[in-house]
Amino acid sequence: MHAMQYEITLPADYDMGIIHKRVAEKGHLLDAYPGLGLKAYLVRERGQDNSPVNQYAPFYLWRTPEGMNSFLWGPGFRGLSADFGRPDVRHWLGVGLSHGTASAAHASTTDAPTTATRRTLSLPETADPAEAVERALADLPVHPALHTAAVAVDPSRWELLQLALWRGPVPDDAPGTRYRVLHLSRPELDRLPAGRHW
Repeated sequence: MHAMQYEITLPADYDMGIIHKRVAEKGHLLDAYPGLGLKAYLVRERGQDNSPVNQYAPFYLWRTPEGMNSFLWGPGFRGLSADFGRPDVRHWLGVGLSHGTASAAHASTTDAPTTATRRTLSLPETADPAEAVERALADLPVHPALHTAAVAVDPSRWELLQLALWRGPVPDDAPGTRYRVLHLSRPELDRLPAGRHW
């Protein structure tokens, strides 16, 4: 599994309705994309959930590197870059995944996630990366509103990432940056095995 995200920060007075419309019109295009576990169309809106910025920040869990490469070199990413400028794409190696009750294949659209949290932690030079990963995996949330949670690591920065998708509001005690989920494409989510260390 590979995790990927890019963040497009928009002007403070940007009409976020443009992003909502874009996702409504184009979000379904990845609903059957080969190699994609999930794409969460994430946004932050200035003044909501303590966000200081307007931002479009989609997050991906790729089941295969071929799927990720096909997207990055294909027309979808080319179109996004033409409209907003080419963003920096962050990439992490997946080390663990937890499926919540709402991520089951039979889940209805009313069980789809509506919010997300993303937390990144820099590992000090003295930290044992394996121990940090084990702690992060043990800390994956267990909550009735949890849809999906993942842990990934960027070994070029020794940065640990925890992502959680939630049904309804983010729980009050959930740490990290908060997002709204405008759409979820999940063509191969059920093929991403729960557990740790692929």
